[in-house]
Amino acid sequence: MPPAANPAWPPDSLPPVGYLSRKSLPIKRQDAEPLTREDVQYDLLHNIFDNELSVFFSPTKGKLVPFRELYIDALVASSKCSKVIKDKMLDNPRFALELAKISLLTNVGRINTTMACMCVSCTQQPLMAIQSFQKKTDGNAQDAPRIKNCLKAALLPSEYKSVPPSTPDEITAKRIAGMYPPTSVVNLIFVLANHAAPCAMRHFDGTVNFLDLFLPRSLHSPDRAKAFLWLMYHYLEDSVGANPFDDSFSTANKGKAPSIKRLTKEELALENIDSPEEVEEGKRMANLRHAFLTKLVMGTLDENRKARELSKPEEPEIRKAPDGSLIYYNAVAEREREFSKRVSRMRGPHYHKISRHTPPPGPERSMLDQAWHTVMHHDPMDDTDEESQDEGYSIEYTRRFNTLKQLRGRSPTPEIMDDEPPRFRHDIEWD
Repeated sequence: MPPAANPAWPPDSLPPVGYLSRKSLPIKRQDAEPLTREDVQYDLLHNIFDNELSVFFSPTKGKLVPFRELYIDALVASSKCSKVIKDKMLDNPRFALELAKISLLTNVGRINTTMACMCVSCTQQPLMAIQSFQKKTDGNAQDAPRIKNCLKAALLPSEYKSVPPSTPDEITAKRIAGMYPPTSVVNLIFVLANHAAPCAMRHFDGTVNFLDLFLPRSLHSPDRAKAFLWLMYHYLEDSVGANPFDDSFSTANKGKAPSIKRLTKEELALENIDSPEEVEEGKRMANLRHAFLTKLVMGTLDENRKARELSKPEEPEIRKAPDGSLIYYNAVAEREREFSKRVSRMRGPHYHKISRHTPPPGPERSMLDQAWHTVMHHDPMDDTDEESQDEGYSIEYTRRFNTLKQLRGRSPTPEIMDDEPPRFRHDIEWD
């Protein structure tokens, strides 16, 4: 029996339902402000990952598994999952579960890439201190940018060399054509998040969409979790037959997700309650972050102040000369003059001053003449510095230097900068 045709998608101009725009979807918090259970909708995540129905086919294990294992397997199989995190997820199921919850929030866009996990991060990013996850992950949860890269690379082996499906209809068409599973669970969640507005009319009653399942709204968390799992099964496994997450409403209305109970304020207050330990730990982490930022800012200010003091020019002062006249005295300039005098005394009588205009005195020797002169007058026991007293020796040394440079095709070691003035034979000025 051919599968029932899917109803037509609503027009693209249909406005989003339940939230104003994609900009209002991510959690917004100040730097060092911890995220509460209400922010992350902890009860929803708990009901999603605590479900034990083994109805999802895992491509890596080749058998039916609960959604929890399906999602964790997709993360481990990602080409962007680091070996350290992969090994820890395989060795520590508790860590893998909590990291999967954070990854799901990133998958739907509730946690964006401007959030960081580390309390001592030097970046100007808000702190993602989810205390309900922090202890269970030993504080080693990846930050949002790395999680996002891992999610984008969580594809099926067949999708690495082709473009993965980007609409719900493409996913359904691939499954009907015999591709099983039609795409990875991570890519399916990306697709449903990008088509949240049409899903509001196709799978819900028009007042709720896919992204509303993850927002702090007055909706029953277990019902939202069931609706989410229903969508996962509908697109990954079977959209025609019975869905293991059906209720009476979805059974009677083919293609519709299970109904979601609306909560009163009193009932809503009973969900996503932070424990006293998590509240205290959040305050401690916030204080630690504030102390780190204060130290960082004060250190930066001190460095800037010292840099300004060092770069500030020293103003000359007025002093009296021995003859009674007034002169301008600059300590920096005076120190430079004294240093120059000491260097001149250290040069000795055979110092060669480099210039670019005055040629050396006397006739120039050819290479053959210089070689004969060196053999006849050079004493191998003389110190190298004394050998450089001969002007012809310096010229010959420069010639050999340039010859080696041409043979090698580059400057000998150490390299000479391009802007350094060349020292040819006409560049020597004798004192």
